[in-house]
Amino acid sequence: MIYLLGIPIALTFLFFFLRFKRQQEMRKRAEEVITKWSQPSEHPIDFKQLKAYCAYFAQESGVHLSDAIAADIDLENLFAYIDRTNSKPGQQYLYQKLRSGKKDPEALKQLDLLAEQFATDEHLRISTEIELSALGSKNAYYIHELFTTSYQALYSGWISLYIRFAAMLWIVSVVLTVVLKNQMFFLLSLGLTLFNFYLHYGNKKKISSYVHSLPQLYKLMKATERILKLVVHPEDAQPARASLEELAPLQRSLSMVNFQDKTSGDPTDLSASALELIKTFLLVEPAMFLKSVNRINQQRDNIEILFNFIGQTDMAISVLSLRTGLPYYCKPDFSGLKEELKVTDLYHPLVENCVANSIEVKAEQGVLITGSNMSGKTTFIRSLVINALLSQTLYTSCSNCYSAPFMNLFTSIRMSDDLEEHKSYFQAEALSILDIVNKTMGQRESSLILIDEIFRGTNTIERVAAAKAILSYLTAHKNFTFVSTHDLELAELLGKEYAVYSFEELVSETRLVFDYKIKPGILKNKNGLAILSSMGYPQSIIEDATAISTVLRKKYDL
Repeated sequence: MIYLLGIPIALTFLFFFLRFKRQQEMRKRAEEVITKWSQPSEHPIDFKQLKAYCAYFAQESGVHLSDAIAADIDLENLFAYIDRTNSKPGQQYLYQKLRSGKKDPEALKQLDLLAEQFATDEHLRISTEIELSALGSKNAYYIHELFTTSYQALYSGWISLYIRFAAMLWIVSVVLTVVLKNQMFFLLSLGLTLFNFYLHYGNKKKISSYVHSLPQLYKLMKATERILKLVVHPEDAQPARASLEELAPLQRSLSMVNFQDKTSGDPTDLSASALELIKTFLLVEPAMFLKSVNRINQQRDNIEILFNFIGQTDMAISVLSLRTGLPYYCKPDFSGLKEELKVTDLYHPLVENCVANSIEVKAEQGVLITGSNMSGKTTFIRSLVINALLSQTLYTSCSNCYSAPFMNLFTSIRMSDDLEEHKSYFQAEALSILDIVNKTMGQRESSLILIDEIFRGTNTIERVAAAKAILSYLTAHKNFTFVSTHDLELAELLGKEYAVYSFEELVSETRLVFDYKIKPGILKNKNGLAILSSMGYPQSIIEDATAISTVLRKKYDL
């Protein structure tokens, strides 16, 4: 009988141990929330999981930012900078919003209102962040599968019946073995233990993401419940409140499996190993799957509503943190003229000490940008598309003024030869630009089109001819078109269809000095030949190049 006393003692010890660990965890969360404010997250980002949820959304809506554009603007590094979320659902939700092509001014206003609510109440913001951080485990990445996937039962017949009573059978057999000291009950306990090990690990891979997400679903419900008590405007959260009531029976049934997530840490942790053994002996994971799979399938809509509520809340705090950490920002104005784009002191958020630039254009006239390599052309056009994206998704622009209509975004920046598909650089760029032409054909909405070094992969005559025809077509269809080029002939051929700007540099001894400021007009400096001369090139080469340069400058009125 003395052995039986060990069971309640062990359970009591486990209860207080887990309670102590939770208190430590809560203190750690509070410290992290305070210290990381306004700073990019240092935690690694699992883009595979972010894209898994994003793929579901893209499939449902049919619109999203393409992989090509994401590569052109270096979206992964951009996201790593702007992501200040506390939860994995919030991180997935934020990434999906960036990749979404949906333009919803009402949703942006609601996002801004929520962000400003947190801005005016620091205690509310910190308390909410602590609750959101409960969903910071990597297992929380799998919550979305509970409403994006319809699970099928893996167990049937007597196996299903056995799993339902496995925990009770194992405990009874062990107790009888200890009390009666009977060999038959010992063999029965050993047999049940081995069979439970088989069932536990037999389908572990198939149900691992599911059983890992169930404790996270419980945390999702608890976090929603606690945040609902904190919000100032409860009417805005009525859908989440209603869904939480619908999920109440499921929440009660999941409360007993909340310890599951604690086993996903360090495998050398003694408590984790002990809990893993308990799960195996009692068949916790198969029982969790068996008892909840039908309920989960019936509650998919309500789970998605809670997921979105947590995502929206976390995203609003992340936007506020981003704004706080920026050198300066503005809230975009989408109420101006539909065919006018104006930005003041625009900068690239990922470029340290980025030089700000301003420009004002109309859709009926494109922008041709000239300048030498490394002068700032590509950074400027990337800044434009990044700020358009942030304005349309996060209601935040890295500028002092951003006024534009909602626009579809298209880019052709990072082109390279594709040896596997036998495509030349020119073919790859031609296909990219053709895709832009096809997608903007006949559209009602404005588009922002950014092309870097158009058709640099073919000969000068055909490059200039093709570029002129395509650029004229794009502006004729009222697109905001920005193109960088080294071909000065384009400026002459396009005439008033395109306003011409340039980035220039100065010579300092044997190196170029860039000011990274955009200026109206074609590149006028003569620094290239000055650099060659200062480097010690033969005088005959310098004289020959100067003579040719004089003829060309006279031709293009430079």
